[in-house]
Amino acid sequence: MKLSFVIPAYNEEGCIVRCLDSIIREIDGRPDAEIIVVDNNSTDTTCKLVARYQSVKLLHEPQKGANRARQTGFEASQGELVAFIDADTEMPRGWVARAESTLLKNPDVLCLSGPFRFYDLPVWTTLLVRTFYLIAYVIYSVSNFLFQKTTVIQGGNYILRRWALEKIGGQNVALAFYGDDTDLAVRLSKIGKVKFTFRLPIDTSGRRLAKEGVFVMAAKYGINNLWTALFKKPFTTGYKEIRLANNAPKASYEPESAAKEWAIGVSALLVFLAILAGIAYLIYVAYRHSLY
Repeated sequence: MKLSFVIPAYNEEGCIVRCLDSIIREIDGRPDAEIIVVDNNSTDTTCKLVARYQSVKLLHEPQKGANRARQTGFEASQGELVAFIDADTEMPRGWVARAESTLLKNPDVLCLSGPFRFYDLPVWTTLLVRTFYLIAYVIYSVSNFLFQKTTVIQGGNYILRRWALEKIGGQNVALAFYGDDTDLAVRLSKIGKVKFTFRLPIDTSGRRLAKEGVFVMAAKYGINNLWTALFKKPFTTGYKEIRLANNAPKASYEPESAAKEWAIGVSALLVFLAILAGIAYLIYVAYRHSLY
């Protein structure tokens, strides 16, 4: 099946080359694959860098918003399978083979997504992020078991069937940042199966987590994704543009508000401990009851 990659890009001179090189390595000159980069009004050298690749189609979307850029790229694409990848990601070896194989073996799966792996964050933050993913996956598994519906897509790392996105009306261009992946997952799950798997990771920059804090961003994403699932719109619409300088090796972990990061982190820890205590108490009560 013909495969299209759609990459929204806004001031991504620090990452776009590594992203494109990783995808080109994966498709290895396949004539049935295409790469589309949609510039979203960049003011740096992003367009010049992309223009160096003869095999990459460069489009322009003047209205800001990643989903607007994704929709522009989608409308220009031709693939039966369309992968939406963020410009600050690097595709690991085997990503395409795993994605295509899974969709080929599972015709009922409309969309396949996987987690981010942050290549430029300290080890302890990476472990925290993995913990958040595990918690989200447990919730996803329970929801899938009880309601036979999935609502998890990692924005910037997913591939779907063209006809499915066309059937639900394309990307929701009213969502500029928060909640766009949750909105897509909810709409797709109404017509078929959405699958999230840890077997389809993609490497990405942790620049946003490094700048705003792991706990702060976990809270923001959690609240906005829940709000979108419940009310079809995010809780907050404002967001910060965080970019790396050209050829920057990594993002330095320096949250803007250390106080907010600590407050949310401590609160999360207390909630987690309270949940553990509650579970331990229930086990204790059940054990005492079994003695009688």
